[in-house]
Amino acid sequence: MKASKYSYKATMQGLASLSVTNVGWEKTAPNHKWGPGIRDHYLIHYIIAGKGNYRFSDHKTQQLSAGDAFLIYPNTEISYQADADEPWEYVWVGFTGSDAMTVLSATDFCPDVPFLKNIPYGDRVQHEIKHLYHACGNQFSHAVEMAGRLYTLLSVFMQGATKVHSTDSASGNVQKAVEYINCNYAYPITVENIASYVGISRSQLFRSFRDQDMLSPKEYLSDYRIRQACHLLEDTGLSITAIANSVGFDNSLYFSKVFHHAKGMSPTQYRKRHQIHGFDT
Repeated sequence: MKASKYSYKATMQGLASLSVTNVGWEKTAPNHKWGPGIRDHYLIHYIIAGKGNYRFSDHKTQQLSAGDAFLIYPNTEISYQADADEPWEYVWVGFTGSDAMTVLSATDFCPDVPFLKNIPYGDRVQHEIKHLYHACGNQFSHAVEMAGRLYTLLSVFMQGATKVHSTDSASGNVQKAVEYINCNYAYPITVENIASYVGISRSQLFRSFRDQDMLSPKEYLSDYRIRQACHLLEDTGLSITAIANSVGFDNSLYFSKVFHHAKGMSPTQYRKRHQIHGFDT
């Protein structure tokens, strides 16, 4: 069987809530392997044909075949390899965003068992991922359309979930914290404010985020603000000071320092590299 592949990788900043980083299809060569390594985003594969092995946390290995799906969690060492005799063919979609963890927690995926066997809604999954691929593009409108289709895809996994999802304390705390950050990031909120809203101590909030394999609350807040700043730099002509104020920084110099640390360049450099509309700064 001849190996072949088509794929798309996003080149612009997506939505902070949920955005597609890559999507595609591949008919792999025998013994084709990725890893060991880590990804910086979530990645779902649905296997159309063939089989292979997925190695995940603590070096556990699971053989998977047509009709199965597997999820790669961010910053988790994994590898996956096609079978020598029946190499797999699969579709995949990679994504990130503040909503990702909350949505995935309502599916049958979990870090200890990041795969689903013989899912009865596989045809719908394949269909939605192909729709995602056909919606790809490098305009902001494409990013919005892809995000919408990604929500639809994830809802298929949610609707097909077989386990009862009771919101445990850690995931519930994180969900409330994320909701508060999403609504209040433009104000000078602190981790103490977030913990007070959730109704727990700062240390409990920190442990809840860690239990869900997330950034710390402080890191998440900063990352969310920088993501929003990137949208404003790309899509508006606001001054750097105005953008800093708009995303919760009352000092533009400190904002520039945090932005440079996160992106490896100043806000002005980022704007010159990414801005489409050509606003005067």
